[in-house]
Amino acid sequence: MNDLRTAIQEYLTVRRKLGFKLEQPGRLLHQFVFFAEQEGASFITTDLALRWATQPKGSQHIWHAIRLGVIRRFAEYRSAVDPRTEIPPQELLPAHYQRKPPYIYNNYEITSLIKAAQKLPSTLGLRASTYSTLFGLLAVTGMRMSESIALNRNDVNLTEGILTIRQTKFSKSRLVPIHPSTRKVLQHYAILRDQTCALLKTPGFFVSEHGIRLTQWSVRWNFVRLSRQIGLRNPHDSHGPRLHDLRHSFAVHTLLDWYRSGMDVERHIPKLATYLGHKHVNDTYWYISAVPELLYLATKRLDTIPGGTVS
Repeated sequence: MNDLRTAIQEYLTVRRKLGFKLEQPGRLLHQFVFFAEQEGASFITTDLALRWATQPKGSQHIWHAIRLGVIRRFAEYRSAVDPRTEIPPQELLPAHYQRKPPYIYNNYEITSLIKAAQKLPSTLGLRASTYSTLFGLLAVTGMRMSESIALNRNDVNLTEGILTIRQTKFSKSRLVPIHPSTRKVLQHYAILRDQTCALLKTPGFFVSEHGIRLTQWSVRWNFVRLSRQIGLRNPHDSHGPRLHDLRHSFAVHTLLDWYRSGMDVERHIPKLATYLGHKHVNDTYWYISAVPELLYLATKRLDTIPGGTVS
């Protein structure tokens, strides 16, 4: 098992190859490993990280939080290969807003959500089909929820299997190809929708039983209700896995599949960024940093690239 000094060098190398400069974090990590060696520590504990982060005495609290944050991110990476590693809690020395780590759904949780949606009570029989189809589409395309409910019927080409996403988060449009199995599910929903709603009051693709476009509020309300029902949230929890995490899960599982199959991820990641509608490819690279297993796989990939092995 690599010692902390070697592990830190590997961590910095892989993140810098992903475009992060890490000048200050690099200096801090080298200072931390010197401290750990002086303490005779070979792995990270919360106590070790906290004692180092709160130095020097008399310095500002925000500086302590910055130092601890650097160690926390490294500990998240290190925990993938060294189970002894403790990750300092987020609430320890809070300083400022940090992007929330994504909740990554597994296949069982996604299937459970869709099956629960298929059992939603419905007067006309459309509600269950609407939400199960919508949640399934979000899971297999990584679309934003706002993009899915903004789809119009003429945006969904069920002959070619292509969705047109118009005027998205960054006022850009894009084309999203879908798998034949997804196209078949959308075709089934479209037939049921048109048979059930004699008078559609919207050009929207996904509609309520009243024939109007779904609202973000109604989608979120149904999702929270179902997530409590299947155990993703406790009965009275106001926080927990989010609908938007289906998008994160799609991106992470795609990247994991690419790494595990030996694909050249750096070559293909711009395609994923375009598919997801990211403004900058760095937004897609963020998943590699945010998910320890992905960062670990990225590190292992470096070992197979000439000139990429950490010395």
